[in-house]
Amino acid sequence: MGNKHDVWQGTLALMILTTLETLGPQHGYGIARRIEQTSGNRLMVNYGTLYPALLKLEQEGYIASEWGVSDNNRRAKYYHLTRAGKKQLAREAKEWEQTTEILARFLSPGEASS
Repeated sequence: MGNKHDVWQGTLALMILTTLETLGPQHGYGIARRIEQTSGNRLMVNYGTLYPALLKLEQEGYIASEWGVSDNNRRAKYYHLTRAGKKQLAREAKEWEQTTEILARFLSPGEASS
């Protein structure tokens, strides 16, 4: 297995929102594990980055949280996507698709169309 890389700057919010849309309510550990799993264990989620990102998304109204009990019977904060979060996810996904299309033109300049 190759080295694990930190999550790319600017993509963590998109990964969190997508994870919550896909799996429904999750606690921070579950979100981190899903991001790592989805990346084929190539990305590493730093908790010092994850929790501030969750707090920011919550302050922006894109996610909401409530306390619950985890699978191992411990108290955990569960996050879920809000209606505003679903709209933000659609915007961010579209922006990311456009960004990757532009980058692809630079990586394959002979294939770029005018």
